[in-house]
Amino acid sequence: MPSRAGFTAADVPDQSGKCLIVTGANSGVGFEVASALAARRARVLLACRDESKARAAMDKIRQRSSGADLAFLPLDLADLASVRKAAEVAAKEPRIDVLINNAGVTVPTRQTTRQGFELLFGVNHLGSFALTALMLPKLRETPGSRIVITSSGQHKGAKIEWDDLNAEKNYNWLSRYGASKLANLLFMLELNRRLQAAEMPVTTVGCHPGFARTNFGRASLAGRLAVGVGGLLFNTPAMGAWPTLQAATGNVKPGGYYGPTAFAELRGPSFECTPSDDARNPQLARRLWDVSIEMTGIDPDLAPAS
Repeated sequence: MPSRAGFTAADVPDQSGKCLIVTGANSGVGFEVASALAARRARVLLACRDESKARAAMDKIRQRSSGADLAFLPLDLADLASVRKAAEVAAKEPRIDVLINNAGVTVPTRQTTRQGFELLFGVNHLGSFALTALMLPKLRETPGSRIVITSSGQHKGAKIEWDDLNAEKNYNWLSRYGASKLANLLFMLELNRRLQAAEMPVTTVGCHPGFARTNFGRASLAGRLAVGVGGLLFNTPAMGAWPTLQAATGNVKPGGYYGPTAFAELRGPSFECTPSDDARNPQLARRLWDVSIEMTGIDPDLAPAS
């Protein structure tokens, strides 16, 4: 149980016998999440693009926790073929208790995924949507399993450009990033509604790390300045992992959203937060759900809640 001061890594319960997938686990918040879970005796699959970086991360985790049970899961969220393969490999595990969709990207110039989707929407939302949909059959084998979807405070005020999802007309990286993070919460809440309607024993939870000092904030000059100026004020990567750890292992409610609440939700222990009004809009969520199936060709096969 978290203390009155909020949830931290010290509140993560023993994870013996459990298996968790962490996407983007080779650095930053994802690395700290994987490390904390391994320290609590979980089996952790590090789902990453770069095998050498993943194995270097695994070596560092084993230095912290000797005997850590770790495995590399090849995953490139910018390629749906890779997502399908990763799901096939992960499904061979005896059990999967938690899928943590942590990985994300931000780039200052427009880029595309292997299937031609704008990179931020394609990786941050469509890749996670596809992986989650493909892992659902495995997750539902373990009652009490969870799906964690990482958003950001940048979702507030963001708008999805429905008539230009691939940014062929215009591209502003900060707006596109915010839209992808709004999509994360729309998906999380819609998935939760549909899972509950289907009475499936899978819990969906959202989280955000606040402002953590990671390589992620260095995609632009503004980001580098913010990291430099605010470096002593904002979360370390280990602190940024606390909301994810709460979402994955703590006492949470289905469809809950967790993040730091100190200093305008930028730092500190994890508490329950409130998504924006747009993130809680079921009409937008259904539209995104249908668009995501159309774009990826992957259907979670869950009927809408009545």
